[in-house]
Formats: sequence, structure tokens, C-alpha cells
Amino acid sequence: MSDIILQFNEKNFEYDVYHLIQAFYPGTNIKTIYETDDREIPQGTEEMKFSVRYGREDILFCVEKIRNAHTEVLFRKSCRLNAPDDRISTKNQLKRLVYSGLTELTGKKLPWGNLTGIRPVKILRSKLDEGYAPDEAAAYMQETYNVGDEKTALALEVAVREKKLLDEIRPQEGYSLYVDIPFCPSICLYCSFGSHLISRWNDYVPRYLESLFRELDMIAEAMKGTRLDTVYIGGGTPTSISAQHLNSLLDHIGSKFPLGELKEFTVEAGRPDTVTEEHLRVLRDHPVSRISINPQTMNQKTLDIIGRRHTVEETAERFHLARKLGFDNINMDIIVGLPGEGRDEILHTLEEIRSLDPDSLTVHSLALKRATRLALFKDRYKDISFDNSAEIMRCTDDAARKMRMHPYYLYRQKNIAGNFENVGYAREGKDGIYNILIMEEKQTIMAAGCGGSTKFVTNGGANIDRVENVKDLKNYIERTDEMIERKRIGIDKFLS
Repeated sequence: MSDIILQFNEKNFEYDVYHLIQAFYPGTNIKTIYETDDREIPQGTEEMKFSVRYGREDILFCVEKIRNAHTEVLFRKSCRLNAPDDRISTKNQLKRLVYSGLTELTGKKLPWGNLTGIRPVKILRSKLDEGYAPDEAAAYMQETYNVGDEKTALALEVAVREKKLLDEIRPQEGYSLYVDIPFCPSICLYCSFGSHLISRWNDYVPRYLESLFRELDMIAEAMKGTRLDTVYIGGGTPTSISAQHLNSLLDHIGSKFPLGELKEFTVEAGRPDTVTEEHLRVLRDHPVSRISINPQTMNQKTLDIIGRRHTVEETAERFHLARKLGFDNINMDIIVGLPGEGRDEILHTLEEIRSLDPDSLTVHSLALKRATRLALFKDRYKDISFDNSAEIMRCTDDAARKMRMHPYYLYRQKNIAGNFENVGYAREGKDGIYNILIMEEKQTIMAAGCGGSTKFVTNGGANIDRVENVKDLKNYIERTDEMIERKRIGIDKFLS
């Protein structure tokens, strides 16, 4: 369709309206303007204009089709504000109004209704914490956000499970540690993380670890006396570095942090082409309780397209090796919506994973972020389909449950394929605790390393302060003292 003009009479809730329209019209260019902006429509062009006008006690949403000087009104509706001075109430009314208009225009309903945030489960969790019964929390979700029965049931199942786990953990009494290893053997087509090719940056690994150890030392000392609940080493691909360097890192963490009450220690061995027996033995020699071996797909053609330089056979071999060495909590990630994959390809991947029998499965819906090579060079892939559907998501859910897994965490992203979600499934006792803590923002996460984002959580999640590390590897090494001091100030404030 033609480009979309999104016009407001004041600056308010632009983000929410923009992303709702984008969800109904994926791939369409949307330009946000204000009534004070001067503009002319070139002769011979056509555009769609979506207008939001705020009054003191009401909101108007109008959709017009404009060609040259001729305007055709396609939708026009207003609503009276229930509580004009309540910002949250106003936002929710606006989103319901816009959603109703877009549904009427397109004949489509979105799987998550008018939700534009990434944490739908958090909404239900807050209601359960307030004393709502599960069915009351579900009704609130549907009435407020137009979420359908299927997604409401999924989110509620996750919320109830998370509440039980978090009540047992008492996250506000402890903290978690995230350690970033920003190296990868290649950069995947869809990746937006700040990864550095190990072939190009290998000489920097010792210097990086030296800087990382200094930051870890400060965290360990400053947080002494506070219970450490989980450790998560991610990236990047931590197993991109040598087994010797990985051993040094794990030794250092073990010597500086109290691991006696640790509930979970995860290391992402995400790329099968980086996982050697030596790496796995190093992990077994330390209190690592959970690893990820991530295929993303079990279709070789897709692996080649997306830049995963390993084979389907290598994924299976590394998985069986890890089992042989005694790993009893192995996660596998897959991505739905990869280029050229449809229902048949997804079913093949799920069947291959079922035969491996992992302990947990994380299903990601592809998110087309602007920083990815997929977005930067999208013209190269314009003839390749990016397929996701309610049917495909049901297939992943059905496959996980047949593997005796339940959904335990869920989140969404901007520009996610089909406007769906990412879901973590696990067998009983194998839930990824760190994943729940980071997503539900119920615990302070101390993040060390390049691109690490520390979250200081207080008042049960009501207040969150962030301290960000720089993403560039050289910058991190050169500015380690600055990163340490920034975090030290944040810790002092958090503990005071």
C-alpha cells in the first residue's frame, strides 16, 4: 500500500499508536507529523492519513485516504475519556479506539490485541499480586487490551507458574549476575547484538578478560553479604573463546562470588560449531547447572542462508556429547519466521529436536530489527518468504507439550514476525530461573562486560535504575575504569 502519514495535534502516546499501525500494516513506511507541520502532497501521489486528536475530555481517531486534493474518510470515531487526568487510563482508551478502527478497516485481529509492550505476563502478574483470581486477571487482560482467548490463556498459565516460582525464590532478597562474552564465529543474518568476530578479535580476548575481571572484582566486593541467586554467561557466544580462557573466567567467578546458595548457573554454548569436548569438560568442572545448545533451525538450507556455519549433524553430535558428559539441563533455541521456512520446515525442526529430547525449548519469533544484516540488506532477500502464523505457533506449543514441557516465560519484541511472541518451555524443575528474573524485573541484575545492562530493582519492581556499559569492545577495554565507577555509584545508591 502507499505510505502512511500519522498526524497528532499534540505530542502524546505516539509510540503506542505508531506500533499498533505498524502491526496492522507491516513493512509500510509510517511518517509521524504534527498539525503544526507544513506539508504538501505531490501531484499524482496517494497516501493514507491516520489522525489522533486529543481534546480535554475526549479523543478522536480518523483515517483518511488522500489523493491530490481529494480526501475520502474511511473511519472516524471518538470516545469520551473515563478519567482525563489519568494517563494510563487515557492511553488504554486511545489504544482500544485505534485498535477498533484498524480492525474495522483491515478485517484483521492481532493475536495480542492492542498490546504494544514486550511483557504481557507482567500485567497479569501484577493483577495476581493484587489479589485478583486467575479468571479475574484474564478478564482484565481481554477487556483492557483486546487480547484473544488463546493468548490470554497462554499468558495466564505462564503468570501463575512464575508467581509460584518467584514466591519460593524471594528475588528481592538476592541478586543475579550476567557476564557478557561478546565474540561469535560469524554474525547471523538476524542478529542485532554487539558481537565481534572471534577470527578478527581473538587477540583482544586476554585484554577483554582482564578488564572484565576488574569489573567482576568490584561487583563481588560491593555486593558482599547479598545472596547471589543465578549466574548467566551469555553474549555473543561464550564458547567462541578457547576452553582455557573459559576456564579462567569460571575460575575467577568461583573465587570471587559466593556460589553456595546458587539456584542456577547457565552458560550459553549456543553455537554448535564452537562447542568442543574440552569446552564441555571445563563447564563440568565448575558448578554450571544449565547450558544452551541452539540450532535455531534443523534445516541445513536455512542455516546456510542465515550464516550459521555449522551443520544439522553437528548440532546433534554436540548435544549427544553433552549428555554423555552428564549435562542434565540442556536448553535448545529455535526461531520461527526464518527466511524460506514455513509450516513443513518448522515441523521438521520440531521433530528433530523431539528426537534429541532436550530439557527445555525456547521458541523465538523472528524480530526484524533495524541493526541486523537482514534489515540492512533486505533487498537481497525480497524474494524469500518470512512465514509465521497462528498455526505455526500452535505447532510449536503442541510439540513442546508432547515433550512434557510447560510454558514458563514469555515476552514480545518490536517488529516481531506475525505480531506473535517468544516462549520458553521447560520440563518440571528445569525452568530457566534467570530468564524469569530478567523478564519480570523482580530482581537486581548486575551485568558485567561489553554491552552489559545492569538493572537495579527496588520496591518490588516499581523502581528500576539502569547502568549501561558501552557496546564497542575497544571502548570497553579503554574505559573500564569509567564502567566500574559508574556501576559503583549505582550499587552505593541501591544498597543505601
